Amino acid sequence: MKNHTNNILDVLIVGAGPAGLTSAVYTSRAGLKTLVLEKSAPGGKMTKTDVIENYPGFEKITGPDLSMKMFMQATNLGTEFDYNEVTHILKNDQNIFEICLANETKLYAKSVIIATGTLENKLGIPGEDKLYGKGVSYCAVCDGALHRNKPVAVVGGGYSAVQEATFLTQFASEVYVIVRKDKFRADEWSVNNLKSKPGVKFLMESVVEEINGEEKVESINVKDSKTGTVKKIEVSAIFPYIGATPLNKYVEHLSLTNEKGFIEPNSKMETKVPGLYVAGDLREVPLRQIAIAAGDGALAGQMVVEYLQNLR
Repeated sequence: MKNHTNNILDVLIVGAGPAGLTSAVYTSRAGLKTLVLEKSAPGGKMTKTDVIENYPGFEKITGPDLSMKMFMQATNLGTEFDYNEVTHILKNDQNIFEICLANETKLYAKSVIIATGTLENKLGIPGEDKLYGKGVSYCAVCDGALHRNKPVAVVGGGYSAVQEATFLTQFASEVYVIVRKDKFRADEWSVNNLKSKPGVKFLMESVVEEINGEEKVESINVKDSKTGTVKKIEVSAIFPYIGATPLNKYVEHLSLTNEKGFIEPNSKMETKVPGLYVAGDLREVPLRQIAIAAGDGALAGQMVVEYLQNLR
């Protein structure tokens, strides 16, 4: 493994979603030597979002466009980028972070911000990947308004599914709630509240087998688990809510996560390891939005600035 001990970064940011990019803006503006590591395109989930209507300052903007604007803002301020994957992070005896990469190189930094977010649990059915961002969405708050007066489907029986289905009733003409089991895994009040909404149709003990459409979602094939009957339901969007997995393997050895795998920092976004900060969806938050992730990134970035000032 190659080492670069003579080139110590002020801050290394893992993840180039809205949290990581915003952190980079703050640290770079403060004159800190900043490197962002990202294994795919800058922007994170934004790059696969068709239209964004709830990010302040933009009445409507595509996800790729917002991603590029954030990326260019950071690079124009001096942020450097490298396309690689982090496999391990530790802090050595000299109070410096050692970051091991998938290409068998090692980077060194005085501070680290981790902002790799989560990976939504997928249904694993035909059409899901093809139509992601084109009617397949994992965020009703983000995309619900795009399907006003149209039928949509929500998959899942937990609290998140019930909550998001309730939210969608204010836009959609019909909301199909598709649950694998014969009961919900949510509190009774929330379920009854959803049942009271007009246009809600429950398909219990049912599973979605396929998502149909060419350029956008047009319909779904739903199988009744009891009878085996499959029927096609016309919808303009499908919102799977079957959980998400935090992308935290590279810090698992540091014992930073709760029982769900999320990291819980202090009010300054700092973990229990001094100099190691977290921002965005890797935290356990009640609402996952671009604006919230950006706010996390701003706070984490500024707190890193103050942390490094105190080291001098």
